[in-house]
Amino acid sequence: MTPDSEIIPLPMADDAVLGTPRRDASRAVWGLAWPVILAMLSESLVALVDMVMVSQLGATAVAAVGTGGQILNAVSIVMSAVGTGALAIVARHIGAGESREASAVTGQSIVTAAALATAVVVPIALLAPALVEAFGVEPAVARQGAAFTRLVLLSAVPGSVLFVIGSALRGAGDTRTPLAISVIVNIVNVILNWILIFGHLGFPALGVRGSALATTLAFTTGAAIALGLMMSHRLRLGLYTHDLRPHRETIRRVLKIGTPTALEQALMQIGFFIYLVFAVRYGTDAVAAYFIGVRILALSFLPGFGFAAAASALVGQSLGANQPDHARRAGWLASAMAVVLMTAAGILITLEAEPIARVFVNNPTVVANTVSFIVMLGIAQPFMALDSTLGGALRGAGDTRFPLLTVLITFYGVRLGLSWLVVSIGSLGLAWLWATLIGDYVMRALLKGWRFHTGAWATIRV
Repeated sequence: MTPDSEIIPLPMADDAVLGTPRRDASRAVWGLAWPVILAMLSESLVALVDMVMVSQLGATAVAAVGTGGQILNAVSIVMSAVGTGALAIVARHIGAGESREASAVTGQSIVTAAALATAVVVPIALLAPALVEAFGVEPAVARQGAAFTRLVLLSAVPGSVLFVIGSALRGAGDTRTPLAISVIVNIVNVILNWILIFGHLGFPALGVRGSALATTLAFTTGAAIALGLMMSHRLRLGLYTHDLRPHRETIRRVLKIGTPTALEQALMQIGFFIYLVFAVRYGTDAVAAYFIGVRILALSFLPGFGFAAAASALVGQSLGANQPDHARRAGWLASAMAVVLMTAAGILITLEAEPIARVFVNNPTVVANTVSFIVMLGIAQPFMALDSTLGGALRGAGDTRFPLLTVLITFYGVRLGLSWLVVSIGSLGLAWLWATLIGDYVMRALLKGWRFHTGAWATIRV
């Protein structure tokens, strides 16, 4: 791969960026977004295939893997913190024509992510049985969930390295290289899932532990490839050995931007835990439906991830080039394109809710519960699009504190507050619990739309 073939050129001149011609600006946004969408699609499809494979082991296995996955998400807090800081700062340096500084920031971000992931993994692995039991699941789910968690945690360090490199490359305007690496990782993951879960090609059938081991080996492969490409200097961002020696000031810059995102993600994970506890009140079938629904949510959210990445890169690079009007137009344009695609996706998944649910499970109760979850997702899609894309635009500008405030107001005040009311009023069914996420995303869209409209993010220094 060569730099020229892997970089989407970002139009920085006013005539291409500010909407005249609009087609060029749309092409720039789409050029950055589609590789991210495909990368996330690849990852989501693998997650769906993984869930389909695990579902053949029964509802207990699905709940165990889902619960363990929630714990693993706690480690993603580290990745989100360092990745957000790296993307915002790298984008600024690239916009200012400072590619060597951008590469140095990437190296420091890799070291920081690996160190923090290691620090988080060790205590979580030791406490895995207690953490799984804290979800209030049945004993069989707790046993399998603890075994899955301890193995899948081995993927945390290579996964964090891979995530940070991908974030930095996207900040530099290279979204195709992360796509290529993601495809390789996911192919490895699917093949190893098939071998290790069911015991093909002479290997023992490991069940849910096989799924965890496959994930670990796949991420390790991806991290090795990404580091190799960076060290070869064939990409827009290169990596030298001395870039990996800790530099306190650079690490401070990255964490200053990323720490609010880490807190935001921590609050989200705690919130998801509380939301799951509410779902547990409706039984194991409801828990299984929730985790299947989350997999489908990830699939429906793909355009949001893509356009959020595009908005982050364009906003950050535009501010680095001292073009705040460019940044504003890029953010709104990316949001509009995301709304169109995600609304269409919402209509599609709502119309096909039952066939989608039956791909995962044949249990009538789980299917019914999953269908109601999918319908709520379909309704929420346009608001999810705005939440994701405008959130990406704000983070690209280094404005990471406002999204943190938004989570406190919307997730805790709206979704969990309404969920408490639903569970407290015993006559309300599970569909009402799922419906609370609509109110959550409506409020997120309104608050982030207001923030981006004010333009206060354009004055933030990174």
